[in-house]
Amino acid sequence: MTIMTLDQIKAYLPHRYPFLFIDAVDDLVLGESIRARKAVTGNEGFFNGHFPGNPVLPGVLQIEAMGQAGALLAILSGAKVDADHFVYVTSISDCKFRRPVVPGDVMTLSAKVIRTRLGAWRLGCETHVGDELASTATVTATSGPRPRTPGLPDAWPRPMFGDLEGVE
Repeated sequence: MTIMTLDQIKAYLPHRYPFLFIDAVDDLVLGESIRARKAVTGNEGFFNGHFPGNPVLPGVLQIEAMGQAGALLAILSGAKVDADHFVYVTSISDCKFRRPVVPGDVMTLSAKVIRTRLGAWRLGCETHVGDELASTATVTATSGPRPRTPGLPDAWPRPMFGDLEGVE
């Protein structure tokens, strides 16, 4: 059962297509755990090169999906996120890949809080396809300042195109 839709997820995570790897949230216990999902489709661009004739979801993208699920859990559970702060993954450890994830699979992403301390969240994450474990990792995330784009020197002319909002 979906308890959080894609549009609701986008209200909390800054990621957007093609780098948002959560389609829906099916279960959430604040401060404890989250279960989300991602439908893997064959028209995603990375399959063109990974690997031609044998498309496999890159392991680094499985890790990213687990990190996004963990970050969403942290945000919904009270991690500091505002106009000046994002949640960033700070470490990944004990990562293992058990089975390939291919187009047509639906990844179930789960993250459980192992510990929170001084604003850092240590999360045990797993990816399943059906009943099969596909990958695992321990992810640590923390809230940190949003990077600012450096401003242009005063001597330079102002750009004619584009938006400089947020540039200092």
